[in-house]
Amino acid sequence: MQPDSLTFIFLNAFVINNFVLAMFLGLCPFLGVSGKIKTAANMGLAVVFVMLVSSSSAYGINLLLAKFKLEFLRLICYIAVIASAVQLVEMAIKKFSPALFRALGIFLPLITTNCAILGLALFQTNREYNFPQSLAFSVGAGAGFTLALVLMAGLREKLELADVPDVVTSAALALTLGGLLSLAFMGFAGLGG
Repeated sequence: MQPDSLTFIFLNAFVINNFVLAMFLGLCPFLGVSGKIKTAANMGLAVVFVMLVSSSSAYGINLLLAKFKLEFLRLICYIAVIASAVQLVEMAIKKFSPALFRALGIFLPLITTNCAILGLALFQTNREYNFPQSLAFSVGAGAGFTLALVLMAGLREKLELADVPDVVTSAALALTLGGLLSLAFMGFAGLGG
């Protein structure tokens, strides 16, 4: 598989270099929203949408800024686009699913400061992806983010039914599970060539 093929870029972002489990970006929602599978999946879908919007916008912004030799404005432009996309998602979820809006709580507006989304825009710019490659990268990264959230939520739901010692409950258990998931995903590290 060619390193610049869309399939490779998608799989690389989805599994091999998963933003959460391999690069450790976006850990706040990973640890905070992963209590229930349904909430984690919905948060993942919101992040996928924001990643798609920010990736496509970052591609266009980068072309425009490069044309006028204003590359130093990239970061502030990317942050403005991400904040706008998050506001759009927040308004839509509040309108169409108030229960989900309450379940996501503070983590929904915090997508704006999610380093995985800003990292996506910066990585695609530095790697000089074309538009289809940028879209494949954003969908792969968003799907990988969703996968990590859902896996963590599934493990936490199963452990609610288990007899766990008091020493490893709450944050200690979440961090241990996150570390074990990360170790499992590190097994994919050699697949990228």
